[in-house]
Amino acid sequence: MSCVAKVALLIETARGYGRGILRGIVRYARLHGPWAFYVTPGDFEQELPKMERWGGTGIIARIENQKVAEAILATKLPLVALDLSPTQLQPGHPLADVSEVRSDSHSAAALAAEHLLDRGFRHYAFVGIPHRVWSERRQEGFCRRLAEAGFSVHLYPAKARNYQDWGKEQAILARWLQGLPKPVGVMACNDDRGREVLAACRLAELQVPEQLAVVGVDNDSLLCELSDPPLSSVALNTERGGYEAAALLDEMMQRRRGPHPPKRIVVPPLHVVTRRSTDILALDDPEIASALRFIHDNAGRPIQVEDVVRQMNWSRRTLEMRFQRAVGRSIRAEIERVRLERAKRLLQETDLTVPKIASASGFNNPNYFGLVFRRIVGVSPSHYRRQVRGNY
Repeated sequence: MSCVAKVALLIETARGYGRGILRGIVRYARLHGPWAFYVTPGDFEQELPKMERWGGTGIIARIENQKVAEAILATKLPLVALDLSPTQLQPGHPLADVSEVRSDSHSAAALAAEHLLDRGFRHYAFVGIPHRVWSERRQEGFCRRLAEAGFSVHLYPAKARNYQDWGKEQAILARWLQGLPKPVGVMACNDDRGREVLAACRLAELQVPEQLAVVGVDNDSLLCELSDPPLSSVALNTERGGYEAAALLDEMMQRRRGPHPPKRIVVPPLHVVTRRSTDILALDDPEIASALRFIHDNAGRPIQVEDVVRQMNWSRRTLEMRFQRAVGRSIRAEIERVRLERAKRLLQETDLTVPKIASASGFNNPNYFGLVFRRIVGVSPSHYRRQVRGNY
């Protein structure tokens, strides 16, 4: 084998998920290469290069159809696939024994559901893309989490999807959104679909987020910020997934001979990046919504239950009872939850020391912060940081 690995990347560059995977692959190649890449900028549909000319040594690919699957398998090269469907994973299917990297779509959807539940919605909807396995899994995860909380989900009908005429589908989607009970929290299967939902809201003259709040998945920051209003989204640890996929492919290329037991690499969700599209509290009790807003606005300060009580100018017992009834948690539990969410984001996104993160998350004592974090999250703050960033 040549000293330079030649790797075909059949991965969409037009989507945040695909670009995140590619960044992880490039990071691995810089550290362990040299690698040469074949990549075609574009969307989900990809084509394999003429391998007899290109002389490839490995492939990482999203396999969208039978034609691409047959072409890839015919090369007999080491392969890591993206998001195989249940059919492709069935025993006896040619791709069943292929290693795979996939997003943890169920957990990502559960995070989106939690995000909307925390904002007090009582009505929910999901807008997906038919025949995309990751969209179907996200729909399942969203509906499952909301069913656990006692809510049903309105599902945008798959037959309404019109790839050839977005103008026509936009009107259909706008009418469907108009017919939903309000206010409603909506999950879109990815950020592209979230932008389409927001465009349909404008056509339907629906106020976002006051009447309809929207959260997507992938946190494609450019797409999200270009949305009107900016789109909240679930961030996935795609770079880590790409790095691990590249490491697995490298291992397979180094030992070309012999069988390779399939491995499943899971891309975990990190957190929801909140933007204007969900920046609202939709509680029936406006006073409790005000108390929640005070807690969220002061997530970086060491506030206590007494501070919330003083802010509301009520008796503690009355506030505690109404808060528990409206939110489903005590005031103290909500303060702790908001602080920990802030701490988790800082651990994921910054290089601040754990004591500085404790202080920035409203904890006066780093040791107490560590105890609370371990009790709720299950691991220490340092261990959590290593988990979400990966050892690369």
